[in-house]
Amino acid sequence: MNHAPRLSGLALAVIAGLGVATLAPSVADAAPKAATKAVAKSSVEIPYEQFTLPNGLRVVVHTDRKAPIVAVNVWYHVGSKDEPAGRSGFAHLFEHLMFNGSENNKGEYFEPFEQVGATDMNGTTNSDRTNYFQNVPTTALDMALWMESDRMGHLLGAIDQKTLDEQRGVVQNEKRQGENQPYGQLRYLLSENVYPKGHPYHHTTIGSMNDLNAASLDDVKNWFRSWYGPNNAVLVLAGDIDVARAKQLTMKYFGDIPATPTLKQPAVNVPKRGNTRQVIEDNVPQVRIFRAWPVAAVTSRDSDRLDLLSSVLGGSKSSRLDKRLVHEEKLVDSVGTSVQGAQLSSIFMINAALKEGVDPARVEKIIDEELNRLIKEGPTAEELERARGSARAGFVRGVERIGGFGGKADVLAACAIYENNPGCYKDSIKAYDTATKADLQSVGRKYLQGNGSHTIVVNKGKRTPLLEEPAVAAKPITLPPVSAQYKVTPSDVDRSKGVTVPTEFPQLTLPKLERATLANGTNVILAQRHEIPVINFNWMFNGGFASDPKDKLGVANMALGLLDEGAGNLDSLAFASKAEALGAVMGAGASLDGSAASMSAMKDQLDPSLALFADMLQRPRFDQKEVDRVQATWLSNIRSEKASPGSAASRVLPVLLFGKDNAYGIPFSGTGYESTAGKLTRADLLQYVANYVRPEGSTLVVVGDTTLAEIVPKLNKHFGSWKGTGTAPQAANAVAVERPASTKVYLIDQPGAVQANIFGGQLQVPPSGDEKEVLLDMANEVIGGSFTSRLNMNLREDKHWSYGARTGLRSALGQRPWVVSAPVQIDKTAEALVEANKEVQALASAEKAVTQAEVDKIRANELRSLPGQFEVANAVSGMIMGNVRYGRPDDYIARRSAVIASMQPAQIEAAAKAFDPNRMVWVVVGDLSKIEKPVRDLNLGPVEILDADGNPRK
Repeated sequence: MNHAPRLSGLALAVIAGLGVATLAPSVADAAPKAATKAVAKSSVEIPYEQFTLPNGLRVVVHTDRKAPIVAVNVWYHVGSKDEPAGRSGFAHLFEHLMFNGSENNKGEYFEPFEQVGATDMNGTTNSDRTNYFQNVPTTALDMALWMESDRMGHLLGAIDQKTLDEQRGVVQNEKRQGENQPYGQLRYLLSENVYPKGHPYHHTTIGSMNDLNAASLDDVKNWFRSWYGPNNAVLVLAGDIDVARAKQLTMKYFGDIPATPTLKQPAVNVPKRGNTRQVIEDNVPQVRIFRAWPVAAVTSRDSDRLDLLSSVLGGSKSSRLDKRLVHEEKLVDSVGTSVQGAQLSSIFMINAALKEGVDPARVEKIIDEELNRLIKEGPTAEELERARGSARAGFVRGVERIGGFGGKADVLAACAIYENNPGCYKDSIKAYDTATKADLQSVGRKYLQGNGSHTIVVNKGKRTPLLEEPAVAAKPITLPPVSAQYKVTPSDVDRSKGVTVPTEFPQLTLPKLERATLANGTNVILAQRHEIPVINFNWMFNGGFASDPKDKLGVANMALGLLDEGAGNLDSLAFASKAEALGAVMGAGASLDGSAASMSAMKDQLDPSLALFADMLQRPRFDQKEVDRVQATWLSNIRSEKASPGSAASRVLPVLLFGKDNAYGIPFSGTGYESTAGKLTRADLLQYVANYVRPEGSTLVVVGDTTLAEIVPKLNKHFGSWKGTGTAPQAANAVAVERPASTKVYLIDQPGAVQANIFGGQLQVPPSGDEKEVLLDMANEVIGGSFTSRLNMNLREDKHWSYGARTGLRSALGQRPWVVSAPVQIDKTAEALVEANKEVQALASAEKAVTQAEVDKIRANELRSLPGQFEVANAVSGMIMGNVRYGRPDDYIARRSAVIASMQPAQIEAAAKAFDPNRMVWVVVGDLSKIEKPVRDLNLGPVEILDADGNPRK
């Protein structure tokens, strides 16, 4: 639903995503400018070949043999910008319809892909394009291309009124789910106000309820005939494939699909406008300011230069707005800037979350001052080099993946669609590398001073529903003739036989694990991965949320989060600046049963990055001003958790399951409560670090472009003399808890909510690491572990009451919480709760027997997806860390696979008896005026109303 992905935006997103919400003289004092220049040399090419079929389908091929998988990525050059008046939301609605089967493959599109173990499978729509993507085992490439070509060339006969109604309901629940969040009205207000009426970006991608309701079957079919032909698409194949095979297969499966009329793309349109503003009220935890300018299109190199300007202004922890508003004047909890790239006009966005009682006008004035100062004076050489290096390092990390969001196939497809040049990412890199101070000043003057913006201030209060305009009759579509240049090629594919699922699949090959022990006693586990010049470190410690004293809940996560807020001779800003200069991403955080500090380092900056990491772990500063700042932001984050329906329920549910005196009876976000986190002192935080962040009993997991012979001496150089002080505390143990004697229901009020969020919970044994856990996991897969599981098919596909319903088991050394999650339209709350309980009952009692087909589907997906699951280094790190944390052997994946390979329906039914529908704990978050009576009338059990902290409402 976002604007077009672009190289620079993806790079910065990857950098942000890799961070973890995580005493002696400093040794990390090297000049950041020199480091950044070195980072800028680290590059990854995406070599490709391309060809075009006679019917106009453009095909781009990239060969990457690191895993026996192929990314199949299809982009159609159609998005919400192409929708006529009265038909908003059509492009996104059609994305959903294309997952509902085709003429020669009835049923859910996902089903054959689950049989072959596809990974990174999804579809998205934005203002400019619609894409579909999946990674499949190499032997399943024929199947994937058959499926993609069948929905491209043979879809209309599969779309009937029932299918349209079903997916319209799903989309409308997706819309409700977005609107139901705090600040959920922003995307509508920004589109309507940044772009004038008549501009293709004036309406949102998800559209209006009225237009969706007005969509007829003929409208939908005409929309398909207009836009979804091969001549309006790009197919990218990346991975275990070469161009010769790509030519043979694409001609075989796509060559006979007729071209569609060629429709003109709108021209680039960056509207000239004045400054406007609006103030609204919403049920939000804090005041926020949003300011947006229409700026250069994604195809312009000015967009890349604006990205660098954004990074300097507010796009990093060491940015000017962070320094002024967060650190110096302490007026906001967070501030950020970004460039959201799009085909006709990008958006330059500034947003700030204000501290309680701060005047928005004061913050807006400072934003203006810093923006104007940056444009007038330009960035310093160090700032420019740092922004440049961060973007390049992020790109290197992002293209480790062949597919999925932001992988190599995505980069090539985006470049092909928007610039007709799959290698346009090189032009962006060149723009970064050659941008000057004057260039950034120039784009700032042109787009941010020379054009107006729209500002929205969101105050705390009662939300006013947005009014939609009535649907208007769309003008009839008159399509031009198909160009004579396009030809079809006869195919010998007999589609009447349906799709053929392969019977042979590649096996998972994991890197060999090598071990060493550092001079300080730390156990090191190394897995070599040499595809990109990056090395990932995860230093695992004991502790975790469960170790928090009850009067100091939140101490583990807050203490670890402060490790990268200044260390050695570097204060918080200097530390962030140095890390960005090195292209390193580091942080630390806690989980339920442990904690970890992480670093992702560029290979050519390994030694100075390790020096900085050593400062962070051995010499954290915990300056009182940073403790005060982080603590204030922490409390704001707790209030944000309580305001969001999903996180509000997840804060309350563990306490209801375990009891408030149990080590696990805490909010699973690890943030604690305002009453506990607000009282933490610097001494409390330092004591936690002294107790748990220590080499004794720790394990360091290293995955990436290095060897044991290279890395161990460097680690000993920086960490060999590190020792903990005193005696480490014993690990906290959660005492086993009995389930309630009968089902209990709890309600949390969310006034004005358009959805209800249903959560159900129950404690399960065995714990993670127990040999019996696998069959319990497989029982969970039957009811709610995947898209085609029972609960989702019931509530989303059959009833279309929900955008998605799932179940899951949380990993834990003690009892594992099993959680049911279903956001549903609010007028179906009671009915959905009944259906969810029925599904639990049917599985637990074997009233609805586990079928051989369900077992075969789960087995196939679990085993055949393994090569795709471990494509990237972070996945390998996660596997190793899970084995260490839960005491599993190195060959756990093989042992788990053996259980899955031989499992039978009766075994899963036996495991499913652990799910007891008569002893559930249900938490429902929604508007009490609409849900309380219907839920009470169900008589599932006693109903109690709680506040957002889980206390009985008075």
